[in-house]
Amino acid sequence: MKIKEKTIIVIILIIQTIIFVIAGINKSYIHMDEAYSLGLTNYNKVEIQQNEDFYNTWHNKEYYEDYLSVNDNEKNNFLPVYENQKNDVHPPLYYLFLRIAMQFNIGSFSKWPGIILNIIIYLFITIFMYLILRKLFAKSENSQIKSAFLALISSLTLASINNAIYIRMYALSSLNILIITYLHLKLAEKKGNNYKLLVSIGISALVGSLTHYYYLFYLAMLFIMFVIKYLKEKEYKELAKYIITMIIAGILSLVIFPYSIKHMFFGYRGQGAINSLLNISEFFIKICQYILIINVYAFNNILFILVVFILGIIIYKKIKKIKLIEKNKYIKYILYPTIFYFLLVAMSAPWIELRYMMPICSIIFILIMYLLIMLLKNIVKEKTLNIIVILIALLMFIMPFISNQIIDISVGKKFKYEQENAYSSKQEIVEKLKSESNIPINIFSKFTDASIDDTLLFIKNFRIEPEVLYSNKHKITEMIEKEYKNLPTLYLFNSNNNRFLDDILLFAKINKSYIAKDIECNSQNIKQIMKDKDTSNGILVFINDGQEKDEKIDIIKETFGFEQTTYLQRLNACDLYYIH
Repeated sequence: MKIKEKTIIVIILIIQTIIFVIAGINKSYIHMDEAYSLGLTNYNKVEIQQNEDFYNTWHNKEYYEDYLSVNDNEKNNFLPVYENQKNDVHPPLYYLFLRIAMQFNIGSFSKWPGIILNIIIYLFITIFMYLILRKLFAKSENSQIKSAFLALISSLTLASINNAIYIRMYALSSLNILIITYLHLKLAEKKGNNYKLLVSIGISALVGSLTHYYYLFYLAMLFIMFVIKYLKEKEYKELAKYIITMIIAGILSLVIFPYSIKHMFFGYRGQGAINSLLNISEFFIKICQYILIINVYAFNNILFILVVFILGIIIYKKIKKIKLIEKNKYIKYILYPTIFYFLLVAMSAPWIELRYMMPICSIIFILIMYLLIMLLKNIVKEKTLNIIVILIALLMFIMPFISNQIIDISVGKKFKYEQENAYSSKQEIVEKLKSESNIPINIFSKFTDASIDDTLLFIKNFRIEPEVLYSNKHKITEMIEKEYKNLPTLYLFNSNNNRFLDDILLFAKINKSYIAKDIECNSQNIKQIMKDKDTSNGILVFINDGQEKDEKIDIIKETFGFEQTTYLQRLNACDLYYIH
């Protein structure tokens, strides 16, 4: 790279890092899987719920924080990283990196080790994104500027920001996919002695397979394409070297972590993926749902606008009999593995979630932008083309704000900004939503198994922003720390909906709490639990799904003579009430 090129890249990396740090500062909560990430690196069990003393006894906040942090006596003990992954469903490499990062913050929970690790990973993601774009635009004018600008924009989509602050392995998996892609693009143009490149590909394949199993979908298609390439070109020696490289990488992966076989083919997650792959009846619906997710997060809600624009250009060029697009020898090595990954993950993923597509979101973005730019290339001047790309980027940045305004209007702007704790129950909020909003709820009910009530609440709280920013949880976490942390706290826990880790962060802030597993909620049991506890200022009550919540609240109120219920908020997996 020349000095000018390096300077551009450094500026891009500084800009994206500032954005990621701002997002990290504003991250207000953690997802269940983020709690798993933290716990699996250091705890002596996969789940804190496996402790014999977890349920039906009082614990202080340190009991829960212990799962989320590395303590002094655990420092430099990396055994849980391997042992917990052996007993879980993922390979261990990301957890090793996270554990190293957590070593810099001993004794207390912090979101920053995981976020900083991802920010560092994203520096390399953007660099490799730039290198891939440089190859795609090698014959274009101002290829450096185009590539740098698109690399920057791809790193600032909602999906990328989400990926950077989500304390999971998906940022590392994204990097692995970009590295293996770039190395294969180099291999496609390399003739003769390519041992160093093959070694790099082998190491990359090894690292990727030890990060996330879905990576193997992408790698498999690349592998098939290069085998076909070598067979067509009758380069049998190159084919043999390539296959041997991949075999060695696979063997080393299994030697390091032999439990991969169990996870992929015999574990509950692997069996679920296989069953999903065999069940194609819901495939079309899943594809549509994932396209909607990619529209919102990988394109900041402008994908369909871009698709209409692209179709318009194609129709125009067909009418004018203008050549559609110049052939590019690299594009197929990006396009087909991406499609293959998308289809297989859409079929096999246990839930319809952005995180499973995050490793290819940036690639999908640059594929669409590359198609658009190349279609425009021979019908508009270079200056006009650059202006169009800049306008698209500006539209991407403002579209989330426009979309959120539309959501506010649909829900009812006045109602949107009312505090949830102005209501005595979730049902009261739902009834007001039904009466005051103009949401076409029947459309949504066709695409989800969730109840109309839960769908309405989701739409009410939905913001087009990074999913794991959890801006709607900022106030409740502050309220717990400032107002409610000293109140005795009861979690009426239905074990059939075991997602405790989704809200463990609040329990790591509350001084005394009790997880009552599947108890009969009557006055005698509640009095026994609260024996010797000061309830004069009221109590906090968590209730997860699958229970008659209003009925249980009435029993608690009657038991202690409480008169008021304040519905505080819907959390990730339960509802939170202040009863006093």
